Amino acid sequence: MEYLVFAVAMAGFVALLLIKGLYDEHKEKKELIYRLRHHYGEWKEKKYWPEQYASIPRYYEKHPKEEQVDDITWNDLGMDDVYKRIDSTFSSAGEEMLYYMLRTPIFEEEKLQHLEDVITYFTTHTEERIQVQLVLHKLGRTGRFSMYDYLEHLDMLGQRSNLKHWLLNILFIPAIIFCVIEPSMGILCLVGLMLFNIINYFKEKNEIDTYITSFVYAMKLIETAGQVLPAKEELFKEEAELIKKHKQGLNRFKSGSFWLMSSGRMSGSGNPLDIILDYFRMVFHLDLIKFNSMLAQVREHAHDVDMLFSIIGYFDAAISIGAYRQSVAGEYCVPVLHAKKEAILKAEELYHPLIENPVKNSISTKRGVLLTGSNASGKSTFLKTVALNAVFAQTIHTVLADFYEGSYFHICSSMALRDDLSGGESYYIVEIRAIKRILDIVAEGKNKVLCFVDEVLRGTNTVERIAASTEILRSLTGKEVICFAATHDVELTQLLASEYENYHFEEEIKDGDVCFNYRLLSGKATTRNAIKLLSVMGYEDKIIDNANDRAEKFMKTGQWEA
Repeated sequence: MEYLVFAVAMAGFVALLLIKGLYDEHKEKKELIYRLRHHYGEWKEKKYWPEQYASIPRYYEKHPKEEQVDDITWNDLGMDDVYKRIDSTFSSAGEEMLYYMLRTPIFEEEKLQHLEDVITYFTTHTEERIQVQLVLHKLGRTGRFSMYDYLEHLDMLGQRSNLKHWLLNILFIPAIIFCVIEPSMGILCLVGLMLFNIINYFKEKNEIDTYITSFVYAMKLIETAGQVLPAKEELFKEEAELIKKHKQGLNRFKSGSFWLMSSGRMSGSGNPLDIILDYFRMVFHLDLIKFNSMLAQVREHAHDVDMLFSIIGYFDAAISIGAYRQSVAGEYCVPVLHAKKEAILKAEELYHPLIENPVKNSISTKRGVLLTGSNASGKSTFLKTVALNAVFAQTIHTVLADFYEGSYFHICSSMALRDDLSGGESYYIVEIRAIKRILDIVAEGKNKVLCFVDEVLRGTNTVERIAASTEILRSLTGKEVICFAATHDVELTQLLASEYENYHFEEEIKDGDVCFNYRLLSGKATTRNAIKLLSVMGYEDKIIDNANDRAEKFMKTGQWEA
């Protein structure tokens, strides 16, 4: 009787745990749906573990293209922080695809229009978006590493055969027959065979367990792919056909995967059925056999896995872009892009994505722009603002401006460079290498080029800097290239007057302090603030007065007084 009471109590306790688990799951899903419905587009900082963020570029690294935003430009523009501001994806596929998109400008109107249609669909069809996001949330992330890391590591396993496993299993047949003919010896052989299989099982199990994560995520991709598309939508016809095609290629991969990826596999859960199945696995190597089979399928159909990852990631990224648009409260525009022979860039009320209460500026040009102005007046920020939004126009089809019109550009920069201490190269060497790559891109002539250079050749002396800068910037002109360059060398405004349009930023000294309005103005800079800043910082009057005298005499004569 006591045993019966204990059994009933235990059964009741297990039932309560099960009910609580189901209730918590239902409550969590309900809260998630509420957030997706009522807080879509409200930006919330997303947490990234260092190893997790380091794995996000893997899809981009596996799908290189010539016109992609290179590392120098990505770092110049602080694109890691920009990415984090835009990212609200739910899956690893979405994270990696959004990163890839931001580094891969599109040059075809049809592709950009399709992206625009997908973004618009999910921002205007709330219930359909929520259902897709729930599926993506269930797909989740791969953890610290990318799926491509796991797939790459599969190559380390070499070629694996199931022949030995099947031969060992076949040996059970004569062992069982021997049990009938000679029971004592037969049972001894049977037990010996089972022990031999179990020992070998654990040797191989430890080897493959670290690789199963990639299979689990591939399985989730297959399941998710069938649910991620809104039903009967003509807009997603192409994606639907691709999903159908690539899922079919993975049918054999999915078949029988229970033996390898059951949640109860070697879990020590205490569930009698799980224990029995674990012994079946240990004795007959059923999960090892399935692993080898799935490994062969993954290698044969890696393209199918890649395509499902791409399509699912594309939808997750598109929804995230829509949320980003909502988060800027409508202060964005859809760009007007074209492939006219002459390069053009026109933007009205353009602003930087990471600056709170930004000062907006407008620009319209068909040729190079030379920016002058005092220190901290806004030159570098303006260059980054134009560059970032040009990247946005051809990647997420969203520009932070009232209006944007431009050509399809290969975008590159040389701005926030540093000495290469590990490589033993000075700042000047690093700088001329970075600028040379821009010149090479222009010389190739494959696409129109939009480039940005901040303080040309700042790493060398004045005379050679001005001479070389003039020729370099002159080389970055023409009908198919627009160069934005910032400089303190006002001499360049005269030397390049026929090739570049001059703009500047200026400041005011008020109550002993320097004030900047960050407004872009036509023409070259007419004020200097470097010496004024020395005064603001409390330098002796003698230093200030003598410095001003020297500067004034140089401006009049073009020569320095000894």
